[in-house]
Amino acid sequence: MAESAVKFLLDKVAPFFENDLQLLGGVREEIVYLRGELERMTAFLRVADAFEESDEEVTVWVKQVRDIAHDSEDVLDEFTLLHAHDHGKGLYSSIHRFSCCIKNMKSQYRISAELQGINSRIRKISEVHMRLRHKFNMAEQGSGSSTAGQTWEDHRSDALLLEKTDIVGIDEPIKQVVGWLVTGGSGREVVSVAGMGGLGKTTFAKQVYDAAEVKKYFKVRAWITVTQSFKLGELLLDMIQQLHKAIRRPVPEGTNNMNNNQLKTMIKAFLQKRSRVILTTRKADVASTTSKESGGRVFNLEPLPQLESWELLCKKTFQGNSCPPHLEEFSKSILRKCEGLPLAIVAVSGVLATKDKSRIDEWDMVGHSLGAEMEGNGKLKDLKKVLSLSFNDLPFYLKSCFLYLSVFPEDHQIERMRLVRLWMAEGFIEAKQGKTLEDVAEDYLNELLNRSMIQAAETTIEGRVKSFRVHYLFREIITSKIRDQNFVTVAKEQNIPWPNKVRRLSMHTSLQYIQKNMSASQLRSLFMFGVTENPLLQTIFPGGFRLLNVLDLQSSPLNVFPVDVVNLFFLKYLSLKGTRVKTIPRFIGKLQNLETLDLKHSLVTELPVEILKLQHLRHLLVYRYEFIPNGFLHSKYGFKVLPNIGALTCLQKLCFIKANQDGGAILRELGKLIQLRRLGIVHMRKQDGKALCSSIEKLTKLHALSITSVEEDEIIDLQHISSPPLLLQRLYLRGRLDTLPHWIPSLHSLVRLHLKWSRLKDNPLVFLQYLPILLHLELSQVFEGDTLCFGAGGFKKLKHLGIGEFDELRCIEVQVGAMLSVEKLSITHCKSLEKVPSGIEHLNKLKVLELFNMPAKLFKTLSPHELGNDYWKVAHVPEVYFTNLRESRRRSTLWRV
Repeated sequence: MAESAVKFLLDKVAPFFENDLQLLGGVREEIVYLRGELERMTAFLRVADAFEESDEEVTVWVKQVRDIAHDSEDVLDEFTLLHAHDHGKGLYSSIHRFSCCIKNMKSQYRISAELQGINSRIRKISEVHMRLRHKFNMAEQGSGSSTAGQTWEDHRSDALLLEKTDIVGIDEPIKQVVGWLVTGGSGREVVSVAGMGGLGKTTFAKQVYDAAEVKKYFKVRAWITVTQSFKLGELLLDMIQQLHKAIRRPVPEGTNNMNNNQLKTMIKAFLQKRSRVILTTRKADVASTTSKESGGRVFNLEPLPQLESWELLCKKTFQGNSCPPHLEEFSKSILRKCEGLPLAIVAVSGVLATKDKSRIDEWDMVGHSLGAEMEGNGKLKDLKKVLSLSFNDLPFYLKSCFLYLSVFPEDHQIERMRLVRLWMAEGFIEAKQGKTLEDVAEDYLNELLNRSMIQAAETTIEGRVKSFRVHYLFREIITSKIRDQNFVTVAKEQNIPWPNKVRRLSMHTSLQYIQKNMSASQLRSLFMFGVTENPLLQTIFPGGFRLLNVLDLQSSPLNVFPVDVVNLFFLKYLSLKGTRVKTIPRFIGKLQNLETLDLKHSLVTELPVEILKLQHLRHLLVYRYEFIPNGFLHSKYGFKVLPNIGALTCLQKLCFIKANQDGGAILRELGKLIQLRRLGIVHMRKQDGKALCSSIEKLTKLHALSITSVEEDEIIDLQHISSPPLLLQRLYLRGRLDTLPHWIPSLHSLVRLHLKWSRLKDNPLVFLQYLPILLHLELSQVFEGDTLCFGAGGFKKLKHLGIGEFDELRCIEVQVGAMLSVEKLSITHCKSLEKVPSGIEHLNKLKVLELFNMPAKLFKTLSPHELGNDYWKVAHVPEVYFTNLRESRRRSTLWRV
C-alpha cells in the first residue's frame, strides 16, 4: 500500500522539474535527493506488501516510508501554493506581488529546512532497507508468480475449512456440473467454478471430483492445489507424478531434469485425448476465458439463500436442533451479516456454539463486534485469512481504490460515476494512451466486480452497473486495513481515538463528536453522510485545511455556498448535490484545479462567468428532475449557460443547459466541446435546430444525448445532421417531430431510445425495428394512428418496451417472430386500447406485463378468471400488473400465474 503513496508523490514531484519552477538551490537539491531515494525503494515496496502482516520489522519500515511520502507531499503542495497567487494588475497588485516575494523567500527557506528533515528520516530508513533487502530478494526468488508472470489463486484454506456437510442445497448443481463433465466433445474441455472467496468453490469442486459417476467415467484423475507462492516446475512435476500414479505406471526417467516447456509438452500429450479440467477461481474473466477457449462452461457459485443459510447456522450452532426463541432475533441479525457465505456462516456458528445460550448479551455482543471478533477469535481467523487473500491478490493500483470504499456508510449503495470521479480526484487513476481517465477508472471498477470484491446493486438493461455495494465481511477487512494504514478515518461513534494526522475524514455522525483540536493540516478529503447540522467548515477545523482535494457535502443541510472553499487551490471534486444552495459566488473561479462540480438537485439555476476559468473542469452537473409515468426522466430545471461555454474544452458531461437564450450562439458553442460524452439540453426551440445539429456533428465521442423542447408542442428540428455521432448509445427526445430524424436508424451503437410528445403521422416502428442492438425502447405520445404493428423479424435484441399515452391507439399487434427477446412490456394511459396486444402469446421470454391506468373496457374486473380469452393469452407471463383507469383511487394488482 505504501507503493501507491510513493508513486503518487513521484508523479507530483515531476512538474517541479518539467515546469522550471524558481527553486532555491537548497530546495532543488533536497527534492532531487528525495526523488532518487524513493524511486530506489519503490521496487521493493510491492514485495514488502506480502510481509506486512507477518513481519513486524517490515511493517514498521513500510509505515515509515508511507509517512515520509505523505509528509513530503504536504511540503511540496505548500510550496506550490506559494506560486499560485493571482495578484491581478495595477499599483496595488505590484505592491502585493513584492510583499509576496519576500514572504515566499522566507517560506522557501522554511520548506528547504522541512525537506532536509524529511531526507534525514529517509537516510535512517534506508539503512533499515539495506538490512531488509535479503528478505525481499528471497521473496522474489521464491515467488512463482514472478517467474510465471502471473498471479495465482491460493486455495490452501478453501478446501480444508469447509466440510462436505457444510455446503447445503448443492445436490442439483453438482449433478449439473457432473453432467457437463461426462457429456460433451472428444477434446479437452475446461469447466470453471467461479465466485467470491468463502463460497466453498473448492469444496464444491471436490464433491464433483469424488462423484461416483465421475470416477467411473474418468479412470485417470489428479487433484492439484495451486498456492500463491508456487514454483511452476514443482507444480508441473506434481501433476505428472499424480497422473502416472493414477495409471499405475512409473514416471519416465529424466523427468526431474526437464525444463518447464518439456514438462508442459508431456502433460499436454497425456491429456490430448478426451479430458476434462475443473478450475476454481474468484476471477470471472479467468473462468470465462479458459472455458471459452476449450469449448467448456462456467458455473457461477452463488451465496446461499436465506432459508438454507438459516438451516446451516442452526445445524452448526445448535447441533441440528432448532434455535431457542429468545435467541432467534439475534441469530438472524448475525446471519444477515454473513450474506450467504457458507464459510462465514460455519465460522460464526463455531463462535456462537461456545456462547452461553442463557446470556442474550453475549450473543448481542457478537453481532455488534463481528469485526473485532475476526481479529482476535481463533475460530474466525481462518475466515479473515480466506477473505484477505482476495485483497492481497489485488494489483497495487486497485488496493487504494478498494480501501477507498470505506468512506461510504455500511449498506450504502455506491453510485458508479460518483466513485469514478472521486477516484480521479484522489489521483488513483493512471493515465493510459488512447483512454480517458474515466475509461481507466471504469476498467478498475470492472476488475473489482470481476474479482467478486464488490457486488452490483443496480444494473441497467444494457448491463451497465449503476450502483454497487460491498459485502459486510469485506467491509470488515477494509476497516482493519484503513485503521492500520491511516488511510481513512471514519467518524461514526463517540470516544473513538483518532490518529494524530487525519488524511481522509468521513463523517457518519453528529458534528459534535468531532475530536476537538484535531489537526487538519494533512486533510485531503472530507465527506459528510447523515449529518444534520449546518457544516460550518472553519468552525470544525479552525486550523484550516488548505490542501483539500475532495469536498463532498452531498445532502448536507447547507443553505449557502461555503465561503471556506475559496482557499482550496487543490480542490478537484466539489459536491453540493441535494443541498439548498441557490447561488454560486464569483470566487469559484479561484478553484483552478476543479474537475467535478456537482450541483444536481440543488437550487442553482445560473453560474457566474468566472466558471470559465476552470480549465480542468470535466463534469458540470446542474439540474433537478422528476420522474413521470412511463419511466421517462423529465428534466424540469436546467441552468442558464454562459455565452463562451466552449472554452471549457475538457468537459466530459454537461447537463442540463437551457437553450432558449442568445439565439443559436450558445448551441454553436457546444461544437467546441469535442470531449463531451454526455450532453443534456432543455428549453429547445425549433429555430435553433440548425445550430444544434451543426454542433452535434462535431461531438464524435458523444455517448448520451437528451433534448427537451421548451413546450410540449414545440418542434425539435433535428433533420440537419448528416454525420451523427456513431458511438451514441442513449438518445432521449422530448418534443414534436415533423418526421423521425433520418439518421436515427443508422445509430448501430444505440441501446436505449426514448421518444415523447413526437406525435408522428407515420408509424416509427418501420424505421426503428432493425436497430441491431436496441435493448430498451420507450414511446409516449409518439404516433397518432390507431394501430401499432410489430413485424416479424423486428427488434431482435429488444428486452424492454414501454408504450404510453397513445390517445388514438386501439390495437397492438405482435407478429410471429417479432421481439423474440422482450422480457418486459409496459402499456400505460392508452385510453382507447380495446384489448391486450394481439399475438402476445408469441413473446416466449416475456416475464413482466404492466398495464397501468387502462380503460375499464379492457379489464372489466380485477379478477384474472373473468378475462376470458385475453387472460389465457398472458397466462404464460410470470408477473402481470394492472390498474383500472376508472378507479377513483389508484390501485394495482399483481397476478402470479
